[in-house]
Amino acid sequence: MTMTAETRTGGGSDFAELNRRINAAGLLRRRPAYYAVRLSLVTLALAGGWAAFFLIGDSWWTIAVAVFLGVLFAQVGLVAHDLAHRQVFRTNKPSARAGLIFGNVAIGMSYGYWMEKHTKHHANPNHDDLDPDVSPEVLVWNAEDARGRGFVVRHQAWFFFPLLSLLGLSLRKDSINWLIRERGKRRGLESVLVSAHILGYLAALVLVLSPLQALVFFVVHQGLFGVYLGMTFAPNHKGMPHPDGSEDFLRKQVLTSRNVRGGWLVDTALGGLNYQIEHHLFPAMPTPNLRKAQPLVQRYCEEIGVSYELTGLIDSYRQALRHLHDVGAELRQAKRA
Repeated sequence: MTMTAETRTGGGSDFAELNRRINAAGLLRRRPAYYAVRLSLVTLALAGGWAAFFLIGDSWWTIAVAVFLGVLFAQVGLVAHDLAHRQVFRTNKPSARAGLIFGNVAIGMSYGYWMEKHTKHHANPNHDDLDPDVSPEVLVWNAEDARGRGFVVRHQAWFFFPLLSLLGLSLRKDSINWLIRERGKRRGLESVLVSAHILGYLAALVLVLSPLQALVFFVVHQGLFGVYLGMTFAPNHKGMPHPDGSEDFLRKQVLTSRNVRGGWLVDTALGGLNYQIEHHLFPAMPTPNLRKAQPLVQRYCEEIGVSYELTGLIDSYRQALRHLHDVGAELRQAKRA
């Protein structure tokens, strides 16, 4: 799918007017109390999870801790996401310091790598050549890129959720590759912190658990982490239009994004990313303000005639899976011919 652009004339850009309204509503102001509570709760939960791991020790009950930490690692990743967008702190230095703690130390993913990758995504969401999140890899999001691919891409909709179980490991692999290539000023520090996490994690499993327990803990923990993290991002852009480069900023962000309706439970589970349209228009907007911005943005899009996608959580996954299935359709037809 491609998009067409239509811009306002005479009164400035469409985004400038929306930005004025959002600013007038005070929705770009910092929310220090919210983030103080959220970061504290996530930190305490992470410390409690690892304390439980060591206290329970050599027991199959430790697998319950693997489930808890799998969910919690994804929540830590969502905190790192907000830090990278400077939603928590106004300036880069405290954001980077906290990002190294929550990213590199807590879950073993390079904060610098994530920032670079995610910045490219925000600049050109769903662009076939410029968005790394739709680059053809194991899964393919464009029918043209699917040509000549094999069994997995032909039936990729069925493999989507199983492959998400490998997402955490894939992000760490990409982090390590990025750190090997990177020549930035924090390369050494980031490498040490990621290495410390990986070595400490593996040492804890080997020293505390039996070999079989360690293997099961690793599979459950890392698999659930990957599935949950992937499920927070999958509903947002997958199956939405791919831009052709002619769009203005507002349309490029709105037409490629999908919002997911839901109450506080969905907001918490997805870390506010269910308000993906508002997040892409205002990446530095604090998470709790996205819900308040949503009706303002939706009404404004209706005013200017821009399609605003809002759906339920289950339907958002259904749309993403349908798109994956459609991308592989030509391959399946060729196989049957």
